[in-house]
Amino acid sequence: MVGVGYRAAVQGQKLELALGYSHNVLFEIPKEVSVTAEQERGKNPIITLESYDKQLIGAVAAKIRSLRKPEPYKGKGIRFVGEEIRRKAGKSAAKK
Repeated sequence: MVGVGYRAAVQGQKLELALGYSHNVLFEIPKEVSVTAEQERGKNPIITLESYDKQLIGAVAAKIRSLRKPEPYKGKGIRFVGEEIRRKAGKSAAKK
């Protein structure tokens, strides 16, 4: 998760995400998937999913990512580890 104020916390089989909306998002995790959320001061939070079912992990990860997709101008949002986001220049590049 990349963004100022983005937080993740695990409470049993629920993942509580602070994604810059006016409310926190509660995401229900299937019982076959175990989830951990690591958050160090000054670093972006990392959510780790583990299960024996790779297809289910992919589906759950895609659903979590869809809550706040990475945007191309600032790069904020939820992304997969190692994913490269193509950045756009924005309005200031058009003036020159």
